[in-house]
Amino acid sequence: MNMFCFQCQEASKGTGCEIKGVCGKTPEVAALQDLLIYQLKGLSHYTQALRTLNIENEEANLFITDSLFMTITNANFDYERFVNRIRDGFKLRAQLKSTLQENKVELEKTDLLTWTAVTSAEMELIAKEVGVLATENEDVRSLRELVIYGLKGMAAYVEHANNLGYNDAEVHPFIQRALVATTNDAFLADELTALVLETGKYGVSVMALLDKANTTSFGNPEITKVNLGVRNNPGILISGHDLKDMEELLKQTEGTGVDVYTHSEMLPANYYPAFKKYSHFVGNYGGAWWSQVTDFETFNGVILFTTNCIVPPRSTATYTDRVYTTGSSGFPGFKHIEEGQNGQPKDFSALIAHAKECGAPTEIETGEIVGGFAHAQVFALADKVVDAVKSGAIRKFFVMAGCDGRMKGRSYYTEFAEQLPKDTVILTAGCAKYRYNKLPLGDIGGIPRVLDAGQCNDSYSLVMIALKLKEVFELNDINELPIAYNIAWYEQKAVIVLLALLYLGVKNIHLGPTLPAFLSPNVAKVLVENFGIAPIGSVDEDMKLFLPEVEVA
Repeated sequence: MNMFCFQCQEASKGTGCEIKGVCGKTPEVAALQDLLIYQLKGLSHYTQALRTLNIENEEANLFITDSLFMTITNANFDYERFVNRIRDGFKLRAQLKSTLQENKVELEKTDLLTWTAVTSAEMELIAKEVGVLATENEDVRSLRELVIYGLKGMAAYVEHANNLGYNDAEVHPFIQRALVATTNDAFLADELTALVLETGKYGVSVMALLDKANTTSFGNPEITKVNLGVRNNPGILISGHDLKDMEELLKQTEGTGVDVYTHSEMLPANYYPAFKKYSHFVGNYGGAWWSQVTDFETFNGVILFTTNCIVPPRSTATYTDRVYTTGSSGFPGFKHIEEGQNGQPKDFSALIAHAKECGAPTEIETGEIVGGFAHAQVFALADKVVDAVKSGAIRKFFVMAGCDGRMKGRSYYTEFAEQLPKDTVILTAGCAKYRYNKLPLGDIGGIPRVLDAGQCNDSYSLVMIALKLKEVFELNDINELPIAYNIAWYEQKAVIVLLALLYLGVKNIHLGPTLPAFLSPNVAKVLVENFGIAPIGSVDEDMKLFLPEVEVA
């Protein structure tokens, strides 16, 4: 076994990647990611001790959050970046320790708090002892990892909000308290199960924070027809999730003759009023994240990754020298744009100069798709939606949010959307929508049958819509609504969305295309018995289950 990782839906054989990550992660990078998580747990012991002295270390808060984000699936494959990050962690630990000593506080000298490594080889050696499998009890391991993966997803949302200047004073202490709890051998199944739900509670808070940050900064998303075609100018294709990067790129490319297009999870940037004023913001190019291996070839211009969703290029790829990363993302050989200094914006001039040397994108499709149905926009249509439900024009809503992926089995979601009766509406957020957002599914009395709220980051909008409908229909339980949940997942941001839904009491969620490999049989049984979590079946079987009164063709 060269490595062990089972944090994403692509876990090899449904159990875990042991030779190399299906995502493309090497065993060496996997080892350093495990070691970084171990380091974060130790640092969190120090920050927890400092809080007993009413000392809050903002550098540590940002380091821990950003480091968690770096370890999300497909975010960062750069070995040297992880080596340097761990070395920075040692410097931070020394600083935290010094502050405690100045206040005459000494922590117990355990390996978690005192380990050190000078060379990368030493780091890899230590990593073998502290990875996922270091927790021998299968159920405890499962619950600990469920918490940690929730924290990784939460960290992504926190970082996006922080980048826009929005913070929640309770979130960093919780993240660090939860990391410490995963090192406590006295915390067994009951305590860890409670921590899982508490992670969901803070997941709701963080999604609300990010929603506030995005909508205050850029306006509420509005119904928008997004162009799928191209123009004749050179272009930059921006992928990922960070809207602050989107704003800075649009500002710096204005008047340069370089157009900007969104890819994959950046598609919803087209819905925000603040971005529509830029005449060189053309629209969206290509499909979901995994289609980048072909989309980037035909785009011809420069690509910028702002967050995760990187697919290692094929050996025959011609676009490798045109790709840049920023923030927590990284890949060996891709050029990286560092943070701005002293509050200054990032400098994207290298991308812009590079783009000017490239040809215009090759057109791969034409037409438009409609999106922008975040909670404020749906609330504006509330009377129309409620009337459609009361009249029977809308029989049921299907939440089909989450992630897309490369597995052939994900065609299930396209077929499911196609077979849904014409009196049903799909509520979506995240790149899962690429399985059906270009299908001609029509509308119901002017209400599109696919209501796209935005990124996976915008799943909060779907929660707000459900809670609003519960209020309008004067129901006592969110599960009494005519809403079914058929969610696709891939990585850890989907995990925090799932935990948030469980905290809110949503039951009978169908999850696919497979259940997480990190759920032990006993933990999966608890989720089934207490929350009705279930795997997807065949399209015909699930259609009968969700709509038993409908004849399936």
